[in-house]
Amino acid sequence: MFDDTIAAIATPLAESAISIIRLSGPDSIAIANSIFSRDLTRAASHTINYGYIVDEDQPVDEVLVSVFKGPKSYTAEDSVEINAHGGPLVTREILKLVLSHGARLARPGEFTQRAFLNGRIDLSQAEAVEDMIEASTDSSRKQAIYSIRGQIRELLEPLIDDLMDLIANIEVNIDYPEYEDAEQLTAKTLLPRSKALLARMDDLLKRSRQGVMVQDGIQTVIVGKPNVGKSSLLNALLDEEKAIVTDIAGTTRDLVEGRVRVGGFTLNLVDTAGIRESADKIEQIGIDKSRQSLEAADLVLLVLDGSRPLEKEDYDLLEKTQDRKRIVLLNKNDLPSAFEPEAIGLNPVVSISAKEKKMDALEKALESYFDTDSLAWKPRLSNERQIGLLEQARTDLLRAQDAMEAGIEPDLIEIDIEASHNHLKEILGEVHREDLLDTLFSNFCLGK
Repeated sequence: MFDDTIAAIATPLAESAISIIRLSGPDSIAIANSIFSRDLTRAASHTINYGYIVDEDQPVDEVLVSVFKGPKSYTAEDSVEINAHGGPLVTREILKLVLSHGARLARPGEFTQRAFLNGRIDLSQAEAVEDMIEASTDSSRKQAIYSIRGQIRELLEPLIDDLMDLIANIEVNIDYPEYEDAEQLTAKTLLPRSKALLARMDDLLKRSRQGVMVQDGIQTVIVGKPNVGKSSLLNALLDEEKAIVTDIAGTTRDLVEGRVRVGGFTLNLVDTAGIRESADKIEQIGIDKSRQSLEAADLVLLVLDGSRPLEKEDYDLLEKTQDRKRIVLLNKNDLPSAFEPEAIGLNPVVSISAKEKKMDALEKALESYFDTDSLAWKPRLSNERQIGLLEQARTDLLRAQDAMEAGIEPDLIEIDIEASHNHLKEILGEVHREDLLDTLFSNFCLGK
């Protein structure tokens, strides 16, 4: 438990119906009591108390004060929440009184950090609190509540326990070598179980990568040769004139970005310069950026001009993106068609008119391309930090498996298995660095 008491405004500092000033720490109740018109020292936990905040016997505001006694509170410490009228002036005045009576201004995320360090939640649950606040889609909200309830721990603990069993088997062999020789131990116990663990990690990694992609937004790049309507497509999806649209090829010379909701997910859109060879040095820089964006994209929207016959640049892009997740868009369907897509092996394609903002077919194609409902409800990890640690755990275990197949002694193999075990525990915060915690919680809003 901490020996100081922190305080912060837990609601936006703007005119509103109510505002909340939150305190946590050993002196929370005493500090609140010193500026409240009623005695809070005998108030039961989880009660709401009506009265006035006072400053030297002068009323400041009519409030409701909620009392939570540790360990049954958000931070597992004694905590108080003062529900005041939502004016910025009165809210600041109450915080000023709280600080002048012995509280310290909390750092961003410090309430949740205390909840973690006091053992009430694990690190995945702490991250989920911020995910819930920032949720912009229904799938990200569902994943956040899934994590807050501690189900990531339920997902990882079987893997952690099975790795510990492998370590225990090796330790027994080291302490009692006559019990089972190293070759027999590896062939009968370590190798089969490590392969099964790797398969489970691979399955979890696949689900988690897909889920985070849908949750955080699908990195979507719009590509095509110059003047096929890429910028018009971006403007139509965003419903604003964000990109310059002209009949002159090569107008887009830098990446133009935006976010758009389509169905139940978000697209992080990037409109690229037309990919072609150019003697214009500035345009060529934009084209190079386009190629880099193409390599990093989760989804490619390849735009073709349906009113003109395909050219070499179109065929080059079709070949370049054929192994990528892509949707081929036949733009300008408001004009006479210059070719039949099926006749040249283009199937399926989505016919659109970006100029007239006829985008229904694209929205349907996107919704069928990503099954967001199934992704949202499958157990998985919720962010890149967690996925990165699982990838490291997998790499450690794969290294151990290679050593087993090479006939390395089990006591040397144990080093990599222990590393895998520790990386999984790091996801939950059971192994952590203080600088990492400071960085994670500094991204939280003040008062949380």
